[in-house]
Amino acid sequence: MADNKNAALGRRPYKDDVELSLIGFGAIVLMGYEQEEGNRLVAEFVEKGVNYFDVAPSYGDGEAEIKLGPALEPYRKDCFLACKTTERTAEKARFELDRSLERLKTDHFDLYQIHAITDLKEDVDAAFAKGGAMEVFLEAKKEGKVRYLGFSAHSIEAAFAALDRYDFDSVLFPLNFCCVQEGDFGLQILERAKEKGAARLALKGMARQRWQEEDPDRKVYDKCWYEPVTDAVKADLALRWTLDQPITAAIPPGELSLYRIALDSAMHYKRLTDEERNSVAAMAKGLEPIFPLAG
Repeated sequence: MADNKNAALGRRPYKDDVELSLIGFGAIVLMGYEQEEGNRLVAEFVEKGVNYFDVAPSYGDGEAEIKLGPALEPYRKDCFLACKTTERTAEKARFELDRSLERLKTDHFDLYQIHAITDLKEDVDAAFAKGGAMEVFLEAKKEGKVRYLGFSAHSIEAAFAALDRYDFDSVLFPLNFCCVQEGDFGLQILERAKEKGAARLALKGMARQRWQEEDPDRKVYDKCWYEPVTDAVKADLALRWTLDQPITAAIPPGELSLYRIALDSAMHYKRLTDEERNSVAAMAKGLEPIFPLAG
């Protein structure tokens, strides 16, 4: 690992006067740790410059929210807290929003997102229908419970449809070297979001490919539903490839060891050289990208 003595974690504009750290902290990291250790980890990363925190009630059946709430509470006023819901009806979305606010010990979210839209009918149409989740999103914004509205997307079609139906503040989506090169997935959402004036937040920058059936690392990195890039040098290249794109921030994997690699990379971030870009292209060749989704 590089010496962090003189390193600083950069920030980029999100909206208005808000700037976010180059990498966010996905609260999946806290799952499996006792509260005291979770508190210590959050304090450590805030001290190193992380101000963007991301969580969802679906992470560990609420464990991530329950752990993040007390851990982040001392620093809440200086941090950007993003949450999400997979619910598509207003009634269920309202319940999840209020429960998430309570668990996270806050009176508002800086960003609230429709989580994991993939199917045009079941996700986008349902959320925007009468009695759909978007009614709660708009009410919550008026009530001051939410400052910004966004969504996370797992398909190009769904992302385009959502961007056409509302002026969302940001889009959270996979932007990954292998998906772009081997799957032709990611840059389309990036460009459409830019056209619509939505900030871009990236997922899966350190994903390598789909897990292979007999890979023993599946048990080692069990918080990742995909095979991550675990070699520190290659992970640095992969994350920097994502950070080189016109985005505000990226959220690394939920494994603590990988998060530390990502933090080190972001604290020493420099744009890839031509030689490094060629290395990234070589890394992607022959891999099975995790997006677009199979089937």
